[in-house]
Amino acid sequence: MSSPQHNAAEYDLIVCGAGPAGVSAALSAARLGVKTLLIESQGCLGGIWTSGLLSLVLDTAGKGGLLTELQERLKEEEALLQRQHSSGFTYDVEVMKWLLEKMCLAAGIDMLYHTRVVDAVHQDGWVKAVVTESAGGRRTFAAKLFVDATGNGDLAARCGCPYEMGHPVSGKIQPATLLAIVSGLPPEEQGTQGAKDKERFRSLLRSVGCDPSYCGPSLFRLPHPGLFTMMINHEYRVHCDNAAEITKATIHAREELNTAVRALRRLPGWENMRLVITADHIGIREGRRIKGRYYLTADDLKEGRRFEDGICLARFSVDIHQLDEQTPHGQDAFKAKPYHIPYRALVAAGFENLGLAGRCISGDFFAHASYRVTGNAVPMGEAIGIAAAAAMAEAGGGFAGVDGRSVAAEMQRRGYEI
Repeated sequence: MSSPQHNAAEYDLIVCGAGPAGVSAALSAARLGVKTLLIESQGCLGGIWTSGLLSLVLDTAGKGGLLTELQERLKEEEALLQRQHSSGFTYDVEVMKWLLEKMCLAAGIDMLYHTRVVDAVHQDGWVKAVVTESAGGRRTFAAKLFVDATGNGDLAARCGCPYEMGHPVSGKIQPATLLAIVSGLPPEEQGTQGAKDKERFRSLLRSVGCDPSYCGPSLFRLPHPGLFTMMINHEYRVHCDNAAEITKATIHAREELNTAVRALRRLPGWENMRLVITADHIGIREGRRIKGRYYLTADDLKEGRRFEDGICLARFSVDIHQLDEQTPHGQDAFKAKPYHIPYRALVAAGFENLGLAGRCISGDFFAHASYRVTGNAVPMGEAIGIAAAAAMAEAGGGFAGVDGRSVAAEMQRRGYEI
């Protein structure tokens, strides 16, 4: 086996994963003068937003900064549709890909697509380099700071960071879902806005012999006339670190989507329904939760706790989907009050220069069920990017040495409700 090639350029910051959290971290840092490399396993920026076809951003109330900027840019392109009865919006996936690339290029970010982080070099609590695999073979990239925005905590796991995954008692994990975009629905169809609409859509599916594996099947209307994102499937026991499980789930979910569309065409007015595209990768709701300098808990959400280093207010419910086929429906485990996500939850325990952003940050199963949505991933990334600039201002400093209160103050200045 040949040794990895070493990349000659050394960066201030390497962000692993270019989903909503990762691209936000890279943009936030690079705009503050931090020399940044953004590494992504897919062929575009955006992660679940784009190659995952999520098409829906939730928990956007009281959020400024990059999230507001992105909404404004999407509006300019007529590529955003505000949700009528909840905080959030849908968007045009292709425009999202294009805008994110334009923004990153303008910020001077170096980007690598089709490149996966497979190992890390670390010593005495400091990450020194990441090892990547791509068509050109193995390469190492060194930096002063690193952010794990892979969603599943891949980099942190390679560094040996402790983590949790699954329910604290049963060990069961939230199901995965493969999303799709569909067209040709009846003109009067407006999509699903709440529980009654979802039950109506479920009844339609059952009337043509399809009992969806997700009990709350949904249609999200997109900005482009006649297009909807469809979410009807649950795939259980799909672990983020098991390629065989992910493969099996993807194939099974794609079969369910195709079968459902063909069945719905038998309904009057639905004859022209077509499956336009299914996602390139299945949506994983739950992966590794990396242990950080603070561990966000269910009690924090119940009490609506505020912290001096809170980087944003999260308002999303504790949204636990069915954990197995025998559970009749998902659950909101308890009523959460608006709560802070503290900066310390974005810094990996035991490492000075390893930041976290997105659903892999430090928290328990129940807190994760709330903060995991992408309206929270953006401020997490933006905050750790601000911290990267602060760390670079201190020669030899890492994320652990940054005063989270100063990060919170900058987030507030950028328009985030604190």
